[in-house]
Amino acid sequence: MNNGKIIEIIKKKAEYIGVCVCLLLIAVFAGKRTTVQVFNQLFAENERKLPIYCVDTPEKKVAISFDAAWGADDTDELLRILDENDVKTTFFMCGYWVEDYPEEVKKIAEAGHDLGNHSSTHPHMSQMSKEQIKNELMTAHEKVKELTGQDMFLFRPPFGEYDNKVIEAAEECGYYTIQWDVDSLDWKEYGVEHEISQVLNHKHLGNGSIILFHNDAKYTPEALDSIIKGLKENGYEIVPLSDLIIKNDYHIDHEGRQIKN
Repeated sequence: MNNGKIIEIIKKKAEYIGVCVCLLLIAVFAGKRTTVQVFNQLFAENERKLPIYCVDTPEKKVAISFDAAWGADDTDELLRILDENDVKTTFFMCGYWVEDYPEEVKKIAEAGHDLGNHSSTHPHMSQMSKEQIKNELMTAHEKVKELTGQDMFLFRPPFGEYDNKVIEAAEECGYYTIQWDVDSLDWKEYGVEHEISQVLNHKHLGNGSIILFHNDAKYTPEALDSIIKGLKENGYEIVPLSDLIIKNDYHIDHEGRQIKN
């Protein structure tokens, strides 16, 4: 980095600090707020919000999740495997997928799995206004409610992309925003053995992990049974996300770990 660039960065930092100090002095001398209150507001406005990547829990529980956005040929097979292993999971569904495969949606609901929102059209939500984001969420929400009678409250952003606006819009629609800390990489189609090893030997796999799959991935139907059995052999109980996440009185740390207050 050249000296000119360094000087430019220092100037920008100094300008930001100067603005903060000015606002602080104005507020304090005006007698309307304390120093602590002003600083809290300044930092809150610049705080980066995070979704739930995993959950802090002493129990050996993990959650399996599927994103459903393209195709449904393997969904019945996945449901069969889950049923045989007595496992409940979470399916994050796009609105257009719900329209194209309403009977699959009903089967997922009837089998007792969580129904999750994956937006209506799978857009890049961070490029949208808050109202557009809410419309994406609630359009999919109403489609699922009409089919199943259920009000969804779990949301996974398309492409895993988010910013503060996306998370705030989801919260205002009554949703918890969910990511993952264990990616099966099933979408890369590396093969059955790779997928099994990718999950069972993942460096982040642990209590409270959230595992990502896709309902239409080439090797997942063949790998899923072994992954479920491997998780159970390692002492993990597999639960739907609705049973894993903390519903109230929590915070999320810098790694995206949801922690009870």
